[in-house]
Amino acid sequence: MQIRKITAYKVDLPLHEGSYKWSGGNSVTVFDSTVVAIETDAGITGHGEVCPLGPAYLPAYAAGARTGMAELAPGLLGLDPCELGILNRRMDQLMRGHPYVKSAIDMACWDILGQATGQPVVTLLGGRHAADFALYRAISQDTPEAMAASVARYREEGYTKFQLKVGGDPDTDIDRIHAVRALLRRGDVLVADANTGWRQHEAMRVAAAVRDTDVYIEQPCLSYEECLAVRRHTDRPFVLDELIDELGMVLRGVEDQAMDVINLKISKVGGLTKARQIRDLCVSLGIAMTIEDTWGGDIITAAIAHLAHSTPPEFLFTATDFNSYVTVSIAHGAPQRQNGRLAAPQAPGLGTTPKPEALGPPVFSIGK
Repeated sequence: MQIRKITAYKVDLPLHEGSYKWSGGNSVTVFDSTVVAIETDAGITGHGEVCPLGPAYLPAYAAGARTGMAELAPGLLGLDPCELGILNRRMDQLMRGHPYVKSAIDMACWDILGQATGQPVVTLLGGRHAADFALYRAISQDTPEAMAASVARYREEGYTKFQLKVGGDPDTDIDRIHAVRALLRRGDVLVADANTGWRQHEAMRVAAAVRDTDVYIEQPCLSYEECLAVRRHTDRPFVLDELIDELGMVLRGVEDQAMDVINLKISKVGGLTKARQIRDLCVSLGIAMTIEDTWGGDIITAAIAHLAHSTPPEFLFTATDFNSYVTVSIAHGAPQRQNGRLAAPQAPGLGTTPKPEALGPPVFSIGK
């Protein structure tokens, strides 16, 4: 089997809540997602998706994803999409870095491999654990009262895990954490995610103020050294996210005992192939994971579901369902949240079929 054509589409994903806000005054109202279609000479087409969280979150942006894919595509024509190791090696030879550019291409090739073998990607990634898995809900940054109200509303929908977007004024963030924790019940999980927004001294203040509160602290500062300093001054469980972009960072964090949990974002590490490597390493090392991506719609939600559902439950801290945050559905067959839980599709490949009317005209098409 050979890749004969690569096509990319731009899709806008408006949010149900109108906007999504996090540290540093950053916000997004419409997510700019890219869907890639990879056609083969065997008549099988696979699809992938990548959706950066705006241009100010990570070294990634939506137009860059499409430009990078157009740069890579000619060098991938003729490759066997089922030979994922060779495909990823070729992408890394053609383009140094830019993992988010490569992620949707790798994802589409997993979709092809699943269709070619008649198996869902969850099976190829190791097998389905249990019937489903628990999700978290991200709570956009707002006043303490508004964030508490959002948590109460989503708790009624079945969520029991919540990620508060903090990383602003430390006193306000302390109030946010206490306001939400006060209404949660035994067994509910609360994560205070600063998205690198605090200075080290601010993070120290917050950590001290919530020392008696059942809360996880996530990525308080920009640098690894700052986060490690905060980690060593708090006994609250600690999550690293933005810094975890390759296997080496996981090993460094384990050596320094820098975290209890990592956030494993598919596009941040370059696709499902490398995400699986990190996932399996974390399982071997005893590190729990949140399985997710930077953002996305139906196709990314399906990819997250396959990776999360094939992760042993004791190491799956939580996962997310981005397609329930947005107003536009771009594919049939995508997994849908039920009572705060999700399951990977049963159909071969990713199990999703894009809706042509949602994709619109292609941004580029290379090959024939």
